[in-house]
Amino acid sequence: MIQSGRTLVQQLDDSGISVNAALWLLFPEVQAWKLMLSTPTLVADGPKAAYDAVQKALSKISHPQLQLDDVVIAKPDAPLLKLMRLAIRTGSGIDSIRFTQNVINGQLIPDALIYRLQ
Repeated sequence: MIQSGRTLVQQLDDSGISVNAALWLLFPEVQAWKLMLSTPTLVADGPKAAYDAVQKALSKISHPQLQLDDVVIAKPDAPLLKLMRLAIRTGSGIDSIRFTQNVINGQLIPDALIYRLQ
């Protein structure tokens, strides 16, 4: 799933969709990992258009391990992303930064794998 997330972010970049946040987050309440993506381009046209763009990018990947249900689209100014940007920022490349059991301004981030956080 880690490589699949990386591949999806690269496919979105290649499609001209600038992703400013891409990270796997553990949601402990449902015991599931979700790939959170954020970009002004996707959010500006509404959630349906955002998920359609992600689905289109997924369809261009041969044998994707990832499904649309694994993806969450967030606004660039989402509280969780703003909070995480206080602790870490990346460049425009695709990194693999593990962020586990960290507390930022009193809020626990149980587990995350950050590809990009601008």
